[in-house]
Amino acid sequence: MRSTRVLIAVSSLTFLFAGAMAQAAQLSGSVTNKTTGKPASGDAVVLVEPMTGMTEVAHATVDATGKYSINRPSNAPALIKVIHQGAEYFADAPQTGTVPEVSVYDVAAKVDGVFIEADVMELEATNGQLHVLERYFVHNTSNPPRTQWSAKSFEVVLPEEAVIELAQGQRPKAGALPTTLKLQPNGPKGHYAFNFPIQPDEGEKDTQFNISYSLPYSSGSFTFHPQVSLAAQNVGVLLPKSIKFTAGSGSAFTPINQDPNIQTYVARNAQPGKALEFTVSGTGSMPREDQGAGAGAQAGAQPGGQPGGGIGEPINTPDPLSKYKWWILGGLALVFVAAAAFLLRKPAGSAAPPVAASPDPLKPTAAAHSATSHHASAAGRNGSLLTALKDELFALESDKLTGVVTAAEYAETKAALEVVLKRALKKN
Repeated sequence: MRSTRVLIAVSSLTFLFAGAMAQAAQLSGSVTNKTTGKPASGDAVVLVEPMTGMTEVAHATVDATGKYSINRPSNAPALIKVIHQGAEYFADAPQTGTVPEVSVYDVAAKVDGVFIEADVMELEATNGQLHVLERYFVHNTSNPPRTQWSAKSFEVVLPEEAVIELAQGQRPKAGALPTTLKLQPNGPKGHYAFNFPIQPDEGEKDTQFNISYSLPYSSGSFTFHPQVSLAAQNVGVLLPKSIKFTAGSGSAFTPINQDPNIQTYVARNAQPGKALEFTVSGTGSMPREDQGAGAGAQAGAQPGGQPGGGIGEPINTPDPLSKYKWWILGGLALVFVAAAAFLLRKPAGSAAPPVAASPDPLKPTAAAHSATSHHASAAGRNGSLLTALKDELFALESDKLTGVVTAAEYAETKAALEVVLKRALKKN
């Protein structure tokens, strides 16, 4: 069996990287310091290959005019990495020619203009476990623009009982993939920090942090005390209709009744140091099959019309989570693929995470529509599967680079992912 799996893995790699023969080429590009508006002279430029553990295959330095040239030894998938004041910035490396301009920013441990637009908690409860996917959408509107980065770039507070299954950071760049991270303990139990840069927003793109964790739930009830480290415009809770939500004393959660299949509660203008409170009881899972239909109905609602379903009387105020909700839930359609991959990454007997991170929850894509629609075409579903597997492979390379997985775990997981990827490609 082991030799067979090795053979399949080798075949898969051959299929994936066919044509990636050694073929030296020279790339050129420019780097601008957007904090000063000047060339980023002296910054290090590195050509890295993400599919081989972010191996550094070439180096260069930005000259006084902001230009650089670097040799590309092969046409294997590669990225340009620019290091400015310790923070890393990336651009896709073309096969030949000019690399897209890389923008870098000066770094500070704390930057004015960094805030949380939404802290969204999605809950499910099954088999004596409460599963939580928590996502933070963090803006950096600093002026002049600077990157907030330190060992404690972004701090979070989780329930003391939380068992963390997955943590990710995603940069504010179109097409950026989530990077798997290791949360660092930060003081009292349940307090953690991300060592991940919060770069200035790029258009509507902000920095995203994702944490998947589980909680003991044998009693069938749990009380949360969410805390934010930065001012947060919205703290949202999404949960199935079968789970009861009760706001704690002094916590102003408002029900948002825009979907008949799930419950949404929102607390606005949360402040650091002031904990909210809510209790959930009962069991249930998020709807998966009919999300696309629900999203379409929501999108097709007439202006001024009342949303249907939900709890109590309809509310005429806009849902502050509406631009996140369906792309958060869209990731649930890929849950079994990502959960299987993550289960392989963990020791036997560990719980798999309940949800998978959507590559870009802020911007709808054809793949996301295919994943969430009950009537999606087979081609669309395969496209979503391939996207999820590609993300998992990238995340695995990040895990290896940061030491989250051992060499043996890395080899075993990558082989398994490549087997699944090869089968998906045959069906595509």
